[in-house]
Amino acid sequence: MSVSPATSQPSLQRVVGLPGAVLLGLGSILGTGVFVSLGISAGVAGTAMLPAILVAGGVALLNGLSSAQLAAAYPVSGGTYEYGYRLIGPRAGFAAGWMFLCAKSASAATGALGLAGYLLNALGVGAEYLTGLALGLVLATTFLVAGGMQRSARANTWIVGTTLLGLLAFVAGAFWHVVQVGGPPLDSVWPPGLPVPRFLEACALLFVAFTGYGRIATLGEEVHEPRRTIPRAILTTLAVSVGLYVAVAGAAIALVGAGVFAKVTDRSAAPLEVLARSTQVPGLGLIVGLAAMTAMGGVLLNLLLGLSRVLLAMARRGDMPGRFAQVHGGSGSPRAAVWGVGALIAGLVCVGDLRATWSFSAFTVLVYYALTNWSAIRLPRETRRYPRAFAWLGLVACLGLAFWVPVRFWIAGTGLLALGWAGQQWARTLRTKK
Repeated sequence: MSVSPATSQPSLQRVVGLPGAVLLGLGSILGTGVFVSLGISAGVAGTAMLPAILVAGGVALLNGLSSAQLAAAYPVSGGTYEYGYRLIGPRAGFAAGWMFLCAKSASAATGALGLAGYLLNALGVGAEYLTGLALGLVLATTFLVAGGMQRSARANTWIVGTTLLGLLAFVAGAFWHVVQVGGPPLDSVWPPGLPVPRFLEACALLFVAFTGYGRIATLGEEVHEPRRTIPRAILTTLAVSVGLYVAVAGAAIALVGAGVFAKVTDRSAAPLEVLARSTQVPGLGLIVGLAAMTAMGGVLLNLLLGLSRVLLAMARRGDMPGRFAQVHGGSGSPRAAVWGVGALIAGLVCVGDLRATWSFSAFTVLVYYALTNWSAIRLPRETRRYPRAFAWLGLVACLGLAFWVPVRFWIAGTGLLALGWAGQQWARTLRTKK
């Protein structure tokens, strides 16, 4: 096992190529967002969710360009936590790592709850078992990820393949039904009277769905030829994901309309499956239900991978307990970090509220990517790949969208950031006294 020169700690093994990196990005994006948050966004903005997807995808692209050039310049575990430390300062780096842990742990909890909801719906079991089943799924996925990157990547390949087939089947089946049977009258893309703040809130909620590409950057220490592979993987992942989100949202609106789509999401943890069963395509509901389960399982798996690598990086610098910096010699996995993250996700699962965990994640992840863009602005000219203007646009877009999330969530996120900084200062004071 090699040693990371920057940290004098054992480093991870480079076992992921371009196809694997793209699949890991898709495994993070094609999950809770496409199966749950599209319906939530339809309730916020109606048919304007379609342009909201494009706006969110555009902001994600700006951030993706920043992440790509940063990861190419610093191909180590930790993502923006490391970039912030190196290019802005320790407090900014810590803020990025802390907010990533909070944001993506909330997203992982949302994925576990969503997967549990689909399973219970398929089994015809009541929602009173939702939290218990979600906790069991977190435990099983943590055990899988603790076994190492190669085992996780193989599982992710099967997961993403199943998910893609299911989504494409839903789009084809929905449009076939509309052509054969008809659908509701098409509404204006911008519903009359829709306030701009609600549209921006939908953009913020949808932006979270596209940030799975960041998993590629946080796994930079495990990617072959990172300076070449990571930028290509991030841009490919975003292009495929935005196209699929638009296709799925368009199919759902054509099938039942944005209003019904939103109501189905409020009543069911498995809205796309409910819509698929309303068509005249035999077996479509079963196919979409299976794809939803694999998708949310993939999100949970990929978030455990990314979060554990950020926790590993933070432990290497002393911002988290040193035990999380350990890498298991046989599997090459940071097992302590994986199990630590699993415990955090399990705690958030107990909240049991999909909308609350998703909205909280929206604010915190927008702050995280604002720091990503700030880091990209500070890149030296010789390592910069794209114009600095892209990073400035990404920074402004992230900060602008962050505060359109409901007030209670950004107040909670801001308070959590202050709590994290206070904890960092306290820990450093203790180390100084020793």
